[in-house]
Amino acid sequence: MNKLGIKEEILELGKQTEKELKPIYEKIESICEKNSEKVLSAFQESGLAEMHLHSSNGYGIDEAGRNKIEEIYSRIFKTEDALVRIQLTSGTQALATTLSALLRPGDTMLSITGAPYDTLQTIIGIGKEVSKSSLKSYNIKYEQIELKNNDFDIERIKNRLLNKKEKIKLIEIQRSRGYSTRKSLTVQQIEEAIKAIREVDKEVIIMVDNCYGEFVQEKEPTQVGADIMVGSLMKNLGAGIATGGAYIVGKEKLIELCAERLTSPGIGKEIGPSLNQNPLILKGLFFAPSVVASTLKTMIFASRMLEKLGYNVEPKYDEKRADIVQTIVLKDEQKLIKFCQGIQSGSPIDSNVKPEPSNMGGYENKVIMAAGTFTQGSTIELSCDGPIREPYIAYMQGGLTYEYGKFGILKAITYME
Repeated sequence: MNKLGIKEEILELGKQTEKELKPIYEKIESICEKNSEKVLSAFQESGLAEMHLHSSNGYGIDEAGRNKIEEIYSRIFKTEDALVRIQLTSGTQALATTLSALLRPGDTMLSITGAPYDTLQTIIGIGKEVSKSSLKSYNIKYEQIELKNNDFDIERIKNRLLNKKEKIKLIEIQRSRGYSTRKSLTVQQIEEAIKAIREVDKEVIIMVDNCYGEFVQEKEPTQVGADIMVGSLMKNLGAGIATGGAYIVGKEKLIELCAERLTSPGIGKEIGPSLNQNPLILKGLFFAPSVVASTLKTMIFASRMLEKLGYNVEPKYDEKRADIVQTIVLKDEQKLIKFCQGIQSGSPIDSNVKPEPSNMGGYENKVIMAAGTFTQGSTIELSCDGPIREPYIAYMQGGLTYEYGKFGILKAITYME
């Protein structure tokens, strides 16, 4: 521990905290076991074989391995079809592809979780600077309904859907908090909202941005009525093993539209080379339940440690979790910078680097990002970031193993304190 430069008093506080958290860790391990069973069953039921680990290049026409991966995703998420592609370079691109595929000029989309994440605002065209390629530029309309007491405002949602003159084509639900102060949403809350929506509208497309939420609970939004769901392989499902890619799962007719938007009309899912990524995508998925469990333990440890040190944290260590994100309200720009620099100093790669706030595409404020990761942008690995704006919140996630994650947290606290 002395080699890592962790203060003795911080180390002792960590040991005390770890003992306190054991009952909570056991619950996480139980969820991990159930999700591991789900993954293993999908691998076996789909007949995954050694041949499916092989790759294609060029067009990748009707590639067996890629098709098998998409079958496995469909089984795990209980959907009709899936699109899992290395050509989807991020969750943001997968969201842009999905919205562009399902919405047409004159259509209206409705967010029922308030303002979406910064990069999705750019896609929609509701930021300060409207991109010429945004949905707004194609005359696609946008509305939003704020959450009420960190839950869906069911009454307002129903009333809006009952207005048949201005019909809603697609409802967007963002499960994770993004760069906001609201709580992330559980599958149970999403299920109640979907039930209420279906009471008044059977046709509206319900889309869930599931980034950071996979395998945190026993069920996923598509198992409780979501029509289509989107996420990144550089987050939970990649487990730090997949080096890129994203997924879209849902109803077959919707996935077909997304595939045609990604490749070409009339071609759709038929092409898309795997480029030697099949073993990494499959291995990442196989390890994902365990890595997500490690991440949750790391975030719960961080939450309790920082709460003991007097910081406002969300969620609290003993709250039910809907995603892998932990926030720390630091209320001071320099503390936010120092904490992120501390996380970087506890990383396996570029631990000597000091991140600084900078402008980033898709964000209105400067952002500081700490991530000494094996894969660039892999937020399932221990990372921390935040926009340079009040109240200066650090958004932390990741931890490939609990032990490495714990060391990173102890190092960051030592650095900041």
